[in-house]
Amino acid sequence: MNPVAAYEEVNRIWDGLADFGVNQTEEATSYLMSSLCDLVGAWNANWTGAVCMSGDYADDPLKGWRVPGGQQLHAVAPHPDEELVKEIKRRWERREVDPAFLLPLKEVGTFRCHIIRRDLPADWFDSPYYKQFYASVGTHDSVWVGFPVNQDAESYFGFHSRQPFTENEAELLAFTLRGIKWFHRRLMLSHGLLVASTPLMPRERDVLKLLLTEATEKQIAEQLGLAFSTTHSYVTGVFRKFGVRGRAGLMSLWLNQASG
Repeated sequence: MNPVAAYEEVNRIWDGLADFGVNQTEEATSYLMSSLCDLVGAWNANWTGAVCMSGDYADDPLKGWRVPGGQQLHAVAPHPDEELVKEIKRRWERREVDPAFLLPLKEVGTFRCHIIRRDLPADWFDSPYYKQFYASVGTHDSVWVGFPVNQDAESYFGFHSRQPFTENEAELLAFTLRGIKWFHRRLMLSHGLLVASTPLMPRERDVLKLLLTEATEKQIAEQLGLAFSTTHSYVTGVFRKFGVRGRAGLMSLWLNQASG
């Protein structure tokens, strides 16, 4: 694809993304990931939201950063080799964090793009971690794009290919994702990772999506197959986590934060 056609496609993706409603963040994310996979020939993609936890993390290789929220374009079955999984967990317990996890921490707080075939050492591709999470599903190369939403929250998109990524493909992914700060903020907000006191539970996220529509609490309960009292408990929990008194405050917060 020539540069003019590529950037026309990026504009089309941006326009399509803007057409999704505030309660359609999950659908919009799938659209974005699918469109970008088509653009660069990737077979899968995922998004993760990272937050920097407060406290003393002097001995923590991840410097307090954790990834409590995420979404995958295509689900991947767990690796069948249980012993391999156990070995990786044992390494985590010994604080032997895999270089693939440490790579995004380079230049944390700045917009960045990494290509694993370019930025990780050659011997890493013989490691158990690469074999389990990459090679076993046919991934040869990945691009990770990190977007700092604020000093304590970052949005990451990963794209996975069965062949090496070119520098031009990585630059195109980075260009597309850098131009949508409003959407990174909305993504983080939808998981309770931006202004909520604690991350949202899955059911709270379901309720939140419907609170951003005109559905009443009774209608929300019916749509989710929950008792009204249970639904009301989830609703008040969502309001409490976001520090608002009601739906009007939630919508105002959402629109102001997600568009800022």
